[in-house]
This record gives sequence, structure tokens and C-alpha cells, in this order.
Amino acid sequence: MDKRVTVGVGDLALSDRKGAELVTYSLGSCLGVMIHDPVAAVGGLLHFMLPESTLNPERARRQPGLFADTGLPLLFRGAYSLGARKSRLRVVVVGGSQVIDESGRFNVGARNYAALRKIFWRNNVLIDAEDVGGRVNRTAGLMVGSGHIWVRVNSDEVKKL
Repeated sequence: MDKRVTVGVGDLALSDRKGAELVTYSLGSCLGVMIHDPVAAVGGLLHFMLPESTLNPERARRQPGLFADTGLPLLFRGAYSLGARKSRLRVVVVGGSQVIDESGRFNVGARNYAALRKIFWRNNVLIDAEDVGGRVNRTAGLMVGSGHIWVRVNSDEVKKL
């Protein structure tokens, strides 16, 4: 039986069910990180909102998926626990827009993306595909069985990544 799992802001989901679809909505300045191991048929999706847990340590303890530095390790470790291997993972990143802050003064999307790249660089993780930046909202999904990843920009056309 197919199952759609919705991943909210500051949350993550992992699955080894071939009929599962992991979906997240309204990625503005937040980033959605999708990983997939085609051999193990394991997929994961993280929707993080802020770059560093030091901004709010108490909230990070309650909701580690809210931050890049606490959510990303959980995503990858969770996938490994289901049988995924780092060497086989396809990594896709979506979001990081500048939708609310017109002046660019805070530019949380760019800060999120910089934090992600720094963490990935330290851990030797390469991004296979991305749809980031701009001034748009995105919805993204991952079909766990096939590894098919799609992105919808501003509720318009669907792109395959």
C-alpha cells in the first residue's frame, strides 16, 4: 500500500517502504534535503529552518530537525540505520529562497545554504542536484522505491531532479 508522509518545518522522515512518498511543502528560506540509496531503497527528507542550533539550544533539544547542524546528522544516521550507505546516497537540496526579507538584510535562505554546504564539505558529502535560491516557494517530494524526486515551484510546473 502506498503511503504519503508529510514532513513539516523542523521535522524529518525516513523510510524503507518502496511505496512511500516523502513530501514537504512551502520551502521558502528553509531547506529541504532529500537523500536516497537506490540499492537499499531507503529515502529520507529533512525540512530545516535555521542554520545553527546555538541560536536556541533549548528548542534544538526539543526539535533537532529545525536546525542544519542537528538535523542533518539525524537524517544521515537514520538512513544508515535502515541500511543506506553513504557511498550510494543521492543527495538533493531544495529551497533557500529569499521570500520574506525583501531587503536581503537577514537572508536566512542564503545562511541556511551556507551552513549546509559547510557541514557537507566537512563530511565529504556531495550534492547531486539542487533547486535553491531566488524568491519562490517550493514543494518537493521523494518516491522511496524509485528515488524519483520532484519539485513544484510556486504551485506551477513540476520539475524532476
